[in-house]
Amino acid sequence: MPTAHAAARAVFVVFAASGFAFASWASRLPAVRDGLSFSEQEMGLLLLTGSIGSVAAIPLSGLVAERFGTARTVVTFAGVLVAGLAVAGYGVVVDEHLAVRLGLILFGVGAGVWDAAMNLEGAAVEQRLGRAVMPVFHAGFSFGTVLGAGIGALVATMGVPVVWHIVSAGIVALLSVLIAVRYFSPSVVADAVPHGVPTAGAGSADGADPGEVTPPTSGVAGLVAAWREPRTLAIGLVVLGAALTEGVANDWVSLAVVDGFETSDGMGAVGLAVFLTAMTTARLAGTRAIDRFGRVPVLVISAGLALVGVLTFALVPVLWLALVGVGLWGLGAAMGFPMGMSAASDEPKRAAMRVAAVSTIAYTAFFVGPPLIGFVAHETGYRLAVLVLLIPMALGLAVARSLRPLPTAAGVKR
Repeated sequence: MPTAHAAARAVFVVFAASGFAFASWASRLPAVRDGLSFSEQEMGLLLLTGSIGSVAAIPLSGLVAERFGTARTVVTFAGVLVAGLAVAGYGVVVDEHLAVRLGLILFGVGAGVWDAAMNLEGAAVEQRLGRAVMPVFHAGFSFGTVLGAGIGALVATMGVPVVWHIVSAGIVALLSVLIAVRYFSPSVVADAVPHGVPTAGAGSADGADPGEVTPPTSGVAGLVAAWREPRTLAIGLVVLGAALTEGVANDWVSLAVVDGFETSDGMGAVGLAVFLTAMTTARLAGTRAIDRFGRVPVLVISAGLALVGVLTFALVPVLWLALVGVGLWGLGAAMGFPMGMSAASDEPKRAAMRVAAVSTIAYTAFFVGPPLIGFVAHETGYRLAVLVLLIPMALGLAVARSLRPLPTAAGVKR
């Protein structure tokens, strides 16, 4: 079996590959918009197409990972993502929006299941190490997005066609995944206790009393049980808010900079790079903050930074100050998603199904966010439209205490 540290490095690479593939696509959205001659509303609906694929696939991600293991799941759905990029890129070249939408559905399916499986592997490694490391893995995602956005800015300035850029980026991401998963743990899904079977007694792994009937932990029954847990649903709400705060920036910051300040596509990519760099920095520093202060205080501070950042970007009419706001937005958006995934995985036996449930709730952000911002932007412009993020931020804060670790969480400060 690979050591925990080797597995941790492999998970970091897989997160980075996912971020690289995503940002390579996101950084070329202005060119996609121009190639298809789409309005704000049409772009919102286009981005919604990819979210449909993710939302449809993620509820089953726990069952898939449980059946095939995280390594095989990640590789398979990374391949699906790359195929989606190829189809979408071709659609842009031939100005066929149906092909772009089909590609984005494949992209969404691949990205969603890949995301859930790598978070499950990351949570297992975190448990093995006995300390908070999930933000570092998500920093890997952010590092990949920074690299992807930076290259995207360069090739956009050089006039490289969208299809050649995003397909090449997808292939690089897939090759990285194929190498990294060799160091994953052989299995991260513990054998479940059958539904209705008494536990072994006080010495059982989950600390149950003798004769206590435990809820199912695997299969369809385990997935249904996860959806009935108030704590899991509350964690999902926190991660939903975090995903909206992050996802709106990923989807719209480049366009908001270009249209809001009447500047170049290259500067739009710079705006996205500022956001992603700030997220990466916060996630690299976040593990120490969690270990010292705990999940809930870190979440509250993060929400405050995101609030200031969004308000600054939306309301300040000076480009460089707006970019400072984008940076604060990135710092504040960094920690909610990884902390939520860690919280959903506090009990290893139930981690797969809880992560699937939380991921499904979170990915509705990508279902709701693009069309919502697109329709609001049609009336207000892209910059003012991002103010709708204040609502999910408030909802996430209202249930922030749900992130407090369970006794089964290894080495995490309450």
